[in-house]
Amino acid sequence: MADTRSDEALLAAHVAGDPDAFPELVRRYSERLWAFATRILRDSHDASDVVQEAMISAYRNAARWRGEATVNTWLHRIVHHGSLDRLRRRRTRAAEPLTEAVDLPLHRDPILDRERVLAVEEALGRLPLAQRAAVVLLDMEGMTVAEAAAVLEIKEGTVKSRAARGRYRLAQLLGHLRPEYDTAREPGARIVGNDPAPGGVQAPGGQVRSPSGGDR
Repeated sequence: MADTRSDEALLAAHVAGDPDAFPELVRRYSERLWAFATRILRDSHDASDVVQEAMISAYRNAARWRGEATVNTWLHRIVHHGSLDRLRRRRTRAAEPLTEAVDLPLHRDPILDRERVLAVEEALGRLPLAQRAAVVLLDMEGMTVAEAAAVLEIKEGTVKSRAARGRYRLAQLLGHLRPEYDTAREPGARIVGNDPAPGGVQAPGGQVRSPSGGDR
C-alpha cells in the first residue's frame, strides 16, 4: 500500500525513528535527483554516486532540516552541492572534458525519440554550468523561480536571467528540431542577424532591443 504521508511528515517520522519513512523519500526522489545530477555532471555514473552520497547525507542530517524550504528543494540543494564538489574534483584530477558525449539510459525520457533526447542532452551540455542548472530546474524539474533560487542559493532575478540566456542558446542549438524553447518576442519582432546578443530583437521600428541583466 502506497504511503500517502507528505514529504515533510515522512522526514519528521524518520527523525522520530520510523524505519519506513526515509526509504519512501528515496523512492519518491531518487529518479528525479539522478536526472538532475546527470544533466549537471554530464555523466550518469558520477550522478548515481552523487545521489547516493546526497541521500546518505540527508539521512544523517534530517534533524537539521527546519522547514525553511520544502523537502524537495532541500534534497535538490544537497545534490547540487554534491555535483559542484564532483566537478571541482574532476578539474583537480584533470579528468575528461564535460563536453564529451553523455551515457544516458534513454528509457527515462519515453516521450522523446532517440534523436531528440540526444540532441537536447548535447545542447544542454554546451551551456555554461550556471545557465544549465537554471534551465534544468525550471524547465525539466518544473520548479518555480523561487524554488530554483533556493536550490542554487542565488537571487530570483539571477535565476530568471540565467534561464533566459540558457533558453535562448538552446533555441539556437535546437532550431532544427522545432524546440519548445523560444525567446519571447514582441509582435512583429525578428531576430537580428545570425547570432545576436542573447535575447536581442528588432522591433517593427527597426530599433534593436536587448534584455537587461547579465549572467554571472
